[in-house]
This record gives sequence, structure tokens and C-alpha cells, in this order.
Amino acid sequence: MLTLSPDIATPLVSQIVDGLRGLIAGQVLKPGTKLPSIRAFAVAHNVSVFTVVEAYDRLVAQGWLVSRAHSGFFVKRREEGGSVGAPAREVETPRFDASWYLKQIFENRNLPLKPGCGWLPHDWLFGDAVRRSMRHLSSDGSELDGYGLPYGHMALRMIIAESLAEHQISADAGQVLLTHGSSQGLDLVARCLLKPGDTVLVDDPGYPNLLFMLRFWGVDVVGVPRTGVGYDLAALEAILTTRKPKAFFTQPRLQSPTCSVASVAQLHRLLQLAELHDFVLVENDIYADMDATSRTTLASLDQLRRVVYVGSYSKTISPNLRVGYLLARPDLSAQFVQLKMIAGLTSSDIAERITFGAITDGRWRKHLKSLRDRLGEAHRQVSRRLLGLGFEIFHEPEAGMYLWARHPDIADSAVLSQSATQEGIMLGPGQLFLVEPRPTGWLRFNVAFCADERLWRFLDQRILVGQSAEHA
Repeated sequence: MLTLSPDIATPLVSQIVDGLRGLIAGQVLKPGTKLPSIRAFAVAHNVSVFTVVEAYDRLVAQGWLVSRAHSGFFVKRREEGGSVGAPAREVETPRFDASWYLKQIFENRNLPLKPGCGWLPHDWLFGDAVRRSMRHLSSDGSELDGYGLPYGHMALRMIIAESLAEHQISADAGQVLLTHGSSQGLDLVARCLLKPGDTVLVDDPGYPNLLFMLRFWGVDVVGVPRTGVGYDLAALEAILTTRKPKAFFTQPRLQSPTCSVASVAQLHRLLQLAELHDFVLVENDIYADMDATSRTTLASLDQLRRVVYVGSYSKTISPNLRVGYLLARPDLSAQFVQLKMIAGLTSSDIAERITFGAITDGRWRKHLKSLRDRLGEAHRQVSRRLLGLGFEIFHEPEAGMYLWARHPDIADSAVLSQSATQEGIMLGPGQLFLVEPRPTGWLRFNVAFCADERLWRFLDQRILVGQSAEHA
């Protein structure tokens, strides 16, 4: 039923509780299902009876299970008390829009299968270095009270500036602003540079969190079509004949969801258009550490005159650390830090110190190489499986986290994703990533979460059902 890992930091009780909650939330364990007895569960998973007792008791207290005398433990039915913290009611049909996705992707992160998620499995991350850094932080006498610096932890800012210099981005530590993940960085840029009604360009398909955030701030979002080799520059130039954007938020490298990569020639042309039409380029390069190929960036070509550069460690070290950074010319950096302080004071000095310890760990470069190799192999394996089922793949760089694919017999991936959720599978339906949401067959696959055969059986069955319906 579950796979438990005694060697990781998460206690076994928590692993059991989280795992069973995920199976129940994903309808893998239906209401009324009887769970294995305490002793049977303990034997099957090689854990103590006391561990299982505590886990079952927690699930009863949280409203996921019900205990029946002389019968055992059962998944709670709605009529036995409803969902946790809410009265009994009918199950709502999920709405596949950005706000639904933002909520569900985190609330259901314990679903057994997560090929639609936006993070890496825990054993792909740099957990050992994080734990070493935390131990060092707790033993070296560092002051943990008070707030951090407005720009963030100085030692980390210095190492970021040095690292970017290796990639021809010239900036000193004073231009590096640490943020609460890349999401806060993008939000600071939007709130500082934009006002309601402004026109903003984005990649299409693009980043759901960004699209939702920009719409929340009341700007006019216009999509620039992505191709397998970067941008549709003809479409962009046509847009610029009628619209006057303030900014273009874009991911030239390993873009989500398509994983496409823009060429150097396209980056040069993009900078020319930005200069000609006077808009800012916001380069979201959060997947840079997953890329084994050294690539030219907008920031390296422009040297931060018209480009704001966004980076993050959340993808490669740990999503829970939420440490990102902004680079910009000095006058913009001063505006960003002022807004950062107004909105939420400083970012977490503790998280920044832990991150500094991780990236100065002697195993950091080895970790990145291992991660890139694993992602490359996962791309090859998942691509082969998708092609074998008849999928079309948008672009295959054998790097980064994602494959963007569609099948001719899947007309609406949102419908597929809805049924997948009932099977305990979180997919990434394509319309979430479109600037103008509409039914589409495209899906985003996170290659690091696609090894489980249950995913492929599910897709194969749904494709066969679609083919049967078409020929009926």
C-alpha cells in the first residue's frame, strides 16, 4: 500500500499518516474501505505495532479514519462526519483553472503519483547538505534572533555574484536581492514596474503561478507563442505593432511547461525589440542549475541594463527553503528592496544561511552533475514511453524537469486530469498553462515523477477507451 523509507529524516509515523491521507484524498482508498489490522500493517511494512497505533490514532483524530469496535479501522464516509473541518456535502467537481491548480497541487502533494507537479522527489534533492548546514548553524553560535538584512545574507549574495560571473553576468553583491523564492521576486518586479491596465507579455504556454499573479494585479496579459526552438518572433513583432508592453516575463532556458530553449540569435533579436519598443525583460532562469550546457542568457548579453534576472535554489536544494534572488541595475534594486521591506520585512536569514552552507558544501557540484544526469536519463525514458503510446512531444532537450506532450485521442487533458485525480494521480492539464485557457490535449509531465507503472497503465487505458469511443 505504501513505501516507507526508514533512512530519511521524516518520522515513520508521519510517513504513514501522510501516505494514507494522500491515498484517501486521491480516492485510491474509497470511503468505507477497511484498512489492514495494526499487526498486519506492521508486519507488511516492517515497523513496530506502536508506530502503526500512533499513525492510525492520528488519522482518526484528524477525521480520515473511523475505528469500529471488534472490526478495525475504516476510511470515514461523508455521512460519518464529512470531510475534515467541514460539514458533510457533495464532492465538488474540480475546476481546472490557475487558482484551483495552486490550491490542489499543494493540498494533494501526498497523492501517490505526481507527474504533474513542479518539484523534484525528495531523494533527488540536496537533503544531506541541508541537514549538515542546519547542524552547523545550530552549533556555531550564530545569532538566530532578530531579522536579516534588507538585501539578504551577505555571504550568500557574494557567492551568487561570483557564480554568475562565471556565466558572464557581471554584478556585485549590492545588486543581488535575496527573496522568498522566485515567486516573491517575480511579484516584486510586477508590483514595482506595473500598474493596473498595463500590457505585459508572457510566454504562451507559460508559468501558471505567474499568470495568476499578473491577472490578480489587474494587468493586461498578452501571450507570446513558444515554439520548439524558442519564440515565435513573427508573432511577437506583430503584437508590438499594436500593443505597447511595459515588460516581458519570460523563461528563455528550459521553459515551463515546454522545456524549449531560445537560441542566441533569438535572444539578440529580443533585446533589440525591447530597446526599440522600450520594455523591460524579466528573465526567469530558475532551471539554470539543471542545465549541463553553458548557455548565453539575456542578462549576460544585456548586463542588466534592460534585463531583470530571477534565480532560485528551491528547485535543486529544497522547495521548503524558499530562497531565490533578483539581479537588476542599482536604481531598480533599490526600488525592489524598498517594496520587499514594506510588504514583508526581510527574507529568512536562517534559510539563507542554510542555503549558503549547502552551495558551499564540497558535494554541491557533484550533486548538480548527478541531478543533471538523472534528469537526462529520465527524459530519455519518459520520452520513449510517451512516443510508444502515440504521444507527440513538443521539444526534447534531455534536460530540465518537463516534457510537453499531447495525444491525438485526448481532446481535453482537463477531463483526463480529473479522472486521474480519482485514481490518485496528479497530472498537469495543458489549459492551466495557456494565457487564454481553453480545452487542449497538451499535458505537462514532470519526468522525475514518471517511473511508476501505474501512470502508464492509466494513460494506456484512457487512450484505448478514447479510441474505442471514436470507432464505436
